[in-house]
Amino acid sequence: MNLRCLLIDDEPHAVEIIESYIEMVDGLEIVGKCHNAVQAFSLLQSMPVDLLFLDIKMPKLTGTDFLRSLRNPPKVIFTTAYREYALDGFDLDVIDYLLKPIPFERFLRAVSKVMQLEPQSVSLQGAEPDQPLVEKELGPSERGAFLYFRADRKMVKIYTRDILYVESLKDYIKIITTTAKPLVVKQAISSVESMLPNRDFLRIHRSFIVAIDKITAWSPSHIEIAGQELPIGRLHQKEVGKALKMEV
Repeated sequence: MNLRCLLIDDEPHAVEIIESYIEMVDGLEIVGKCHNAVQAFSLLQSMPVDLLFLDIKMPKLTGTDFLRSLRNPPKVIFTTAYREYALDGFDLDVIDYLLKPIPFERFLRAVSKVMQLEPQSVSLQGAEPDQPLVEKELGPSERGAFLYFRADRKMVKIYTRDILYVESLKDYIKIITTTAKPLVVKQAISSVESMLPNRDFLRIHRSFIVAIDKITAWSPSHIEIAGQELPIGRLHQKEVGKALKMEV
């Protein structure tokens, strides 16, 4: 069953952006769109809603005051151009706080948090054929953590604990794991870097991300992992040295 989403924002363009993102994600459906919180209040009385994408600064009634007025509110993701309301979001126990303009990757990360609380899982509709996404936003230290990557017209499940390193190949990446043959997918390495928890993975070069606990040896210029020597980029030397010394 899909999560039923209600979009509440007084900016039509902002609603269009979230609407286009939702249309790309399996497991989500739009049941309503409102340009102020008063309209949304009426809709909530007449239909079931699982998730609100809620702007904060709106005429008539702010998003925060609207949320406080609800006795049993759905799950909420704030969408706003204002950072100063982040504490209100924490106090109101919202799922996430998205700052406009909202990148699609950041939207996916917020949605994945909701999906962790629901039986549905996330996949993409109408995206690039090999575009990956986060299925569970967890660290590799948690045994069940995994990512899904779209490759060869199917979703391939990769446990983060099995990743040795990720290599950039221009518009593609190659994922080297301990359990399967290398997986090549179309994606920027910077996007994958944002999906992997930085306590467990380290960017050592513009072309390489490595699993810290899989490193077997290192020098100021190279890292050894799974019998392979990978270069440490000049711009990353300070960060790599600091991280590895912390691990010793």
